[in-house]
Amino acid sequence: MTPQPLPSALPLTDRTRHRRLREQGSLARADLDAILDAGFLCHLGVVIDGRPFVVPTVYGRDERWLYVHGSVASRSLAGSTPVCVTATHVDGLVLARSVFEHGVNYRSAVIHGEARTVTDPDEKLEGLRRLTEHATPGQWTYARHPSRKELAATTLLAVSLEEASVKIRTGGPDDGDGPDAELGLWAGTLPLTQVWGAPVPDPLLPPDIPVPAHVARREGTGQG
Repeated sequence: MTPQPLPSALPLTDRTRHRRLREQGSLARADLDAILDAGFLCHLGVVIDGRPFVVPTVYGRDERWLYVHGSVASRSLAGSTPVCVTATHVDGLVLARSVFEHGVNYRSAVIHGEARTVTDPDEKLEGLRRLTEHATPGQWTYARHPSRKELAATTLLAVSLEEASVKIRTGGPDDGDGPDAELGLWAGTLPLTQVWGAPVPDPLLPPDIPVPAHVARREGTGQG
């Protein structure tokens, strides 16, 4: 049976309700997808033995699931446990006339759900493919695929994308029409961008092996 497409709006739940800065919140599924597609690093939060753990990790996704992976020995990847996954992009600093009004232009997504350990071999391989391709498009078909031993040593978790909170802040300072405007101080934004640099070969790489096209073409392009 073909899965039904997800609704264009994210559901509003007690965990995703925007209680502060509501004007920066979004319920558009397209905004969630855009934030996830713009990066490849997230933070996985989980409670272990009554204490919170937050682990940075790469991710991949399809329309319904966010995939993260790691060693089978990792306690943060135990599965069948509530998790919170965050992805954030910083687009610049907002420098106002007063320190109180300073801020950050950003895009963030917070995903709530129960992590599911992927045990189906086909889904596990597909999840790892999506994770690899999300970080470096073209690398899955270029590099050697994982062996049975490597797959056995790897845990893949899937977190549903059904429950998520999205916030986006753009624009300049908010104090241009207040009393601080009379101070004669500069105010504005300091944009932040990330750009991929030139590929650096492994020192042990034979000199006649060229940089693959899917890696070379990313030089000078933006990230995030």
